[in-house]
Amino acid sequence: GVTAGQARFAARLAATFGIVILLVPFSALFWIGCLGLGIFTLIISYRLCLAIWGPSPAYLLTQPVSLELLLPVYTILIALKDEAGIVPQLARHISALDYPPHLLDVKLLIETGDDDTRCAIRAQTWPTGTELLVLPPGLPRTKPRALNYGLARARGIFVTVYDAEDRPHPGQLIAAVQRFAWDPELTCLQAPLAGAPENGSWLSRQWALEYAIQFGRIMPALSRLGLPLALGGTSNHFRRCALVEHGGWDAWNVTEDADLGLRFAREGRKVSMITPPTVEAPPEKLGVWLGQRSRWLKGFLQTWLVLMRHPGRVIRQMGFIRFMSVQLTLGASILSALTHLPWLVWCLVCIASPDLSLGILSWSVLTATYGGGIATALTVSRKTFDLHLSDALTLPLYWPLQSLAMMRALYSLATRPHYWVKTSHI
Repeated sequence: GVTAGQARFAARLAATFGIVILLVPFSALFWIGCLGLGIFTLIISYRLCLAIWGPSPAYLLTQPVSLELLLPVYTILIALKDEAGIVPQLARHISALDYPPHLLDVKLLIETGDDDTRCAIRAQTWPTGTELLVLPPGLPRTKPRALNYGLARARGIFVTVYDAEDRPHPGQLIAAVQRFAWDPELTCLQAPLAGAPENGSWLSRQWALEYAIQFGRIMPALSRLGLPLALGGTSNHFRRCALVEHGGWDAWNVTEDADLGLRFAREGRKVSMITPPTVEAPPEKLGVWLGQRSRWLKGFLQTWLVLMRHPGRVIRQMGFIRFMSVQLTLGASILSALTHLPWLVWCLVCIASPDLSLGILSWSVLTATYGGGIATALTVSRKTFDLHLSDALTLPLYWPLQSLAMMRALYSLATRPHYWVKTSHI
């Protein structure tokens, strides 16, 4: 949570802004607008540069038949909670992985009392070595707690995490083994996540476009440049020994993936990406999207607040450039979600005001922010995402929804900081 020092700093900053706005309202608004224009131009420019830098080169896949004698045991951790309806799909895709079944160590992790999911699991056919583990009662009831329980019983040299709704590429495990073999310094690999809208609604397509930009352009560029990666919540592949050495996942953080990626960066561990993707179905309904996004934003806040308890120490650990990259990625995600909707309202009010300088400045802010965002979206090729021009042009209408999710995230952080909002997949 927020430390006493962070709370005092935030209170002083808010008080200073309040006093300045009361004393010189028009000048304050003008300079706040200039500051906002500078910050958002920097953020958008950085994201656009990463998107243009593009994805990392594709890595060749070797058929497992020629490698079978060299392949190690691979642990797959899957945390399930009230997922009876999606279990048959999960069983099909895990069984379709192009990896010797006797070398798979699949841990299906369920909560005590989830009898429907237990029965659904027992009704399916799974690879040899699959084990159903029922977590003992306890807190917090989060995905990372379940993963730590499975990690303590893992037999594999490598470990990966999948979600119940995931449809991983059959060659993903082989690609990960190859990369780990080629680079002994690698601690973790992230497979790209791809959204596949089932009904093609505008909301689901925007979610999928967001994933295409993040996992198809931004993260590969960060990987190639050796900059910190806030991992995605699934399809992370680890050397088990390194993961255990770092204490596994933070059971109290609701975006344990982002937290772990930045912990690796602080310790100088190498994280990279592989090419074979994992397909997910985007949320189709606004209520489901808000629940999922508010949990992500709450976790981003938790991760950032922990990181910023001792900024000087983090800079010494990461280096200044890598530290600033985190601020322009994770920090920018938090800032944009906090400000998009109020910033849009402020700009529209200023444009309609009689003050010409405020109107011109506000129009410049909107043009720079939305133009840069649309340009970033247009870097996504049709090979990565079935891009429609309307998706890119309406992307700015998607951003203010982040502010609604952030309001919910802030309330949850204050009242139930470790509560895990369950995303429905049916």
